[in-house]
Amino acid sequence: MHSTATSSEETDWRRIVGLYDLTLQAAPSPIAALNRAVAVAMVDGPAAGLALVDRLLETGELGAYHLAHAARADFLRQLGDIASARQAYRQALSLARLDAERDFLARRIRELG
Repeated sequence: MHSTATSSEETDWRRIVGLYDLTLQAAPSPIAALNRAVAVAMVDGPAAGLALVDRLLETGELGAYHLAHAARADFLRQLGDIASARQAYRQALSLARLDAERDFLARRIRELG
C-alpha cells in the first residue's frame, strides 16, 4: 500500500487497518497490534492510536520495546501534551539501541524544548 501511494496522505490507511486485522487473526502479535495502532491513528486521529498503544503497554508485552513508547510519544506530541510526550520519548530513548534511532529520539526531545 505504501509503495503504490504517492504520499502518506494518499495511502489507503483504512485498507492497511483491514490488512492488519487479517494479520492479527492469522498470527496475533503485539508488534502487529502496534503497527495497526499507528494505521488506526492515521485514519481516526492520534487519540485513537494513543488509546490502542496504551492498552498494549498495559499488557506488559511491549514495555521494553522502544518503538511502542516512541509511537505513544508521537501521538501525545500531536495532541499537544508536550510534557507527557517528552517523558515517553525519554522512555523510548532509554530503550533504543541503534545510534540512528537514539539520534532521532534525542532530536525529538530537543524539538519539544
